[in-house]
Amino acid sequence: MENLEALKERAARAAVEYVKDGYVVGLGTGSTARYVVLALGGRVKAGLKIRGVPTSRETAELAAQQGIPLIDQDNAWVIDVAIDGADQADPGLNLIKGGGGALLKEKIVAASAKQFIVMVDHTKRVPVLGGSFPLPIEVIPFGWGSTAREIEALTKSRVVLRERNGVPFRTESGNLIVDVHIDRIDQPRDLEISLNTIPGIVETGLFVNRTDVLIVGTPQGVETQHASRT
Repeated sequence: MENLEALKERAARAAVEYVKDGYVVGLGTGSTARYVVLALGGRVKAGLKIRGVPTSRETAELAAQQGIPLIDQDNAWVIDVAIDGADQADPGLNLIKGGGGALLKEKIVAASAKQFIVMVDHTKRVPVLGGSFPLPIEVIPFGWGSTAREIEALTKSRVVLRERNGVPFRTESGNLIVDVHIDRIDQPRDLEISLNTIPGIVETGLFVNRTDVLIVGTPQGVETQHASRT
């Protein structure tokens, strides 16, 4: 069986086929998205003309190294396609994202894109969100403990402040992330709406009804699922 990195790279190479000359491309963050930037860099060197909107400093640095021109992040963009990974994807193409801490910028870019393409390896595909991966929620530092208490009361789940090297993890926007350990999220849309009523929450890692195409790297090859929306 191929290792997961090979499957991620295969999914990423399939995803960049959606990028056409002249496109503005949203560039995700994380291990799978890194393969997208590398693949696009190769196409740019071969003559592809694109401009990128990165979702993190890490992605911006890698894109610049690959010769991908970047758009000023203060602009009002029109993004043709955004490509990103996910921590979990359910059968309805709802996602949990934010394991890398870039969920706010990732959601802004996804919402701005005409088409949002997500690539994962097969281990990220789950029958229901939650369980094996916590839900990241970005919160402002002021009163974060009270915000976390309200999240716990709403979800009936354990809420943990994310730390890195023994200190609270800070997003690029200067906020904190709490990880919510929910056994299962049967109604992700309803949960997202309810969470967004809690003061102090900046954004959640639930990406509901945003994915247009899911590309999955499996040991048997690449599988593609398109959203069916009514």
